[in-house]
Amino acid sequence: MIPDDSRLLKLAREVGVWLVAHDERLVTAESCTAGWVAKAITDVPGSSEWFLAGIASYADVAKTALLGVPADLIRAEGAVSEAVVQAMVRGALERTGANRAVAVSGIAGPAGGTKEKPVGTVWFAWARRTDEDVRVKTRLEHYQGDRDGIRRQAVARALTGITMS
Repeated sequence: MIPDDSRLLKLAREVGVWLVAHDERLVTAESCTAGWVAKAITDVPGSSEWFLAGIASYADVAKTALLGVPADLIRAEGAVSEAVVQAMVRGALERTGANRAVAVSGIAGPAGGTKEKPVGTVWFAWARRTDEDVRVKTRLEHYQGDRDGIRRQAVARALTGITMS
C-alpha cells in the first residue's frame, strides 16, 4: 500500500514523540527521496525540538562533499548500495552532532534501473550514536509502482526504521 500524506505525517509524529521521550536528535541523509523524509518530519509542529537537519545529497558529488562518502566507494559499489548508505548515515552523524540518523539511496525511476538494481531498489541505513560507538542497521527493499509511489514507500520505511534502530 502506498502511504498518503496523512500516513506520512502520522509516522513522523510518532517518530517525534519517541525521540523526545528518549532525548535524542535526528538528522536525515537522503538521495532518492531528496529531502522528503525531512519534509515529512518538519510538517510536524515543534519538530525543531528533535530534528537537527536534512541533507539532500542527490548527486554523487554531493554525497562526497556534504557527507564525506568516498568517491572511490561510490565508483566501486554504486550510489545505491549498502556500503554507500552506511557511509551516508555515518557522515550525517559526524557532520551534525545528532545521535540518530537515517539515510536513503535508491532508484525511483522511471529510468536508471539495471538488471542487478532495478527501479524500486532502495537501501536504508539507520544509525544511533552512543557514548561508545555508532551502531548502524541496514535494509534493502524493492518497491513497486511509479516514481511517486516508490518514493512515498521509501519515506514511510525510513521513518518506521528510526525507532527500531
